[in-house]
Amino acid sequence: MLKINPTQFLESVIKEIEQTGVKKSLLLHSCCAPCSSYVLEYLNNFFDITVFYYNPNIYPEEEYLKRAEEQVKFTEVFLGKDVKVITEEHRDKEFYDAVKGLESEPEGGARCRECFRLRLSETAKFAKEYKFDYFTTTLSISPHKNAKVLNEVGGEIADKTGVPYLYSDFKKKNGYLRSTEISKQYGIYRQDYCGCVFSMKKQVE
Repeated sequence: MLKINPTQFLESVIKEIEQTGVKKSLLLHSCCAPCSSYVLEYLNNFFDITVFYYNPNIYPEEEYLKRAEEQVKFTEVFLGKDVKVITEEHRDKEFYDAVKGLESEPEGGARCRECFRLRLSETAKFAKEYKFDYFTTTLSISPHKNAKVLNEVGGEIADKTGVPYLYSDFKKKNGYLRSTEISKQYGIYRQDYCGCVFSMKKQVE
């Protein structure tokens, strides 16, 4: 059970950074440009951010590439070239292997938890290799994503890898609303389904 209040945790880290005047390095897993918009706006003053675009769940590949391109374009326009974006290849087999046997699970259930685990594990692996101070994800900004589950999974992975997880719930304090405002302002492409083939099928039902 998660006993950490994610909002209080994040605020305490930010307060420490403000007191010391020293930014921390953050590997920010991003599912898409719209979800990253408010998170980048909020955290950029406190962290040296690198955006990590690894989402093998996205279907089809054309959609994956479109979201990746939009992530790179938006980040550069929004914050300049100081924030690096790393885009991984579309390795969808990793997703299907991770959720094997869970194909019939409802949205938000066990399949989504394993999808979170896959993406955050890869993020933590990269963060450990390149010695980032923290890793986290933009996923909690979505009203359709369970922040409690995300933070539980992130914490478990942090314990295993030794890389601190930045607990957060970015939809709080009107984070999701702000992300929609930024998306409209910058004309960011917003998809109408989460990403995987299962969420696509659910959307058209």
